Amino acid sequence: MSNIHPTAIIEDGAQIGADVEIGPYCLVGRQVTLGDKVRLAGHVAVDGHTTVGDGTLIYPFASIGHPPQHLGYHGEDTTLVIGKNNIIREHVTMNPGTVQGGGETIVGDDGLFMAACHIAHDCKVGNSVIFANNAALGGHVSVGDFVFISGLSAVHQFTRIGRYSFVGGMAGLEGDLIPYGMCLGNRAVLTGLNVVGMRRRKLSRETIHALRAAYRMLFAQEGTMQERIDDVKELFADHAEVMEIIDFIRAESSRPLCTPKQERGS
Repeated sequence: MSNIHPTAIIEDGAQIGADVEIGPYCLVGRQVTLGDKVRLAGHVAVDGHTTVGDGTLIYPFASIGHPPQHLGYHGEDTTLVIGKNNIIREHVTMNPGTVQGGGETIVGDDGLFMAACHIAHDCKVGNSVIFANNAALGGHVSVGDFVFISGLSAVHQFTRIGRYSFVGGMAGLEGDLIPYGMCLGNRAVLTGLNVVGMRRRKLSRETIHALRAAYRMLFAQEGTMQERIDDVKELFADHAEVMEIIDFIRAESSRPLCTPKQERGS
């Protein structure tokens, strides 16, 4: 049985699952769907064509599903889909998509979004991510599974962030970050691999060693990038994780690749 505080406002048409808790002074719009065991802790506003997956917990003053911050948006019926078992802390904002960007913002399962994070229109966010306080995504950003984005970081619109990667605190990321990579700084540069994160996620020693060797080859200063890619493909063809990086680099993108800082004169 759901537990809805008498001060909460639930508009006609909203779909409320089983065992949902809606705390004081929450607002739930007419096109909202709340899955089973969703909990809105109080003073939460969920609006628009928004779906919140089972078991997700949203803390006070979060703004979920309100119109995207985009001058080209004129009230179209676009959507925000949030997966299961997420923790969304205070003052987080998540916006639906735009017609220009495909019309849908998607957030995966099992994520932790700390206070004041922002997920802009048309973003695609994977599973088991962690966004620390005030991390912000511009529109159309793609974030893979198991990504950690540190506090006060900002990600440029249309940027891709590969699986298992790490964005350091106060980073300004303007280029695509390879899977398993780590970037730091404003403007962010590639500083190596997210070895700590890979160990925490129980990747094998063999896999980590292969990724480190491939990384050194890919971002060496000898030869062209295409030559280095060809060498890595030949040597590490049996390592799926290395091939994931190669596929990421070769994929079509509107953003440059985030690379290591070049020494003066190189």
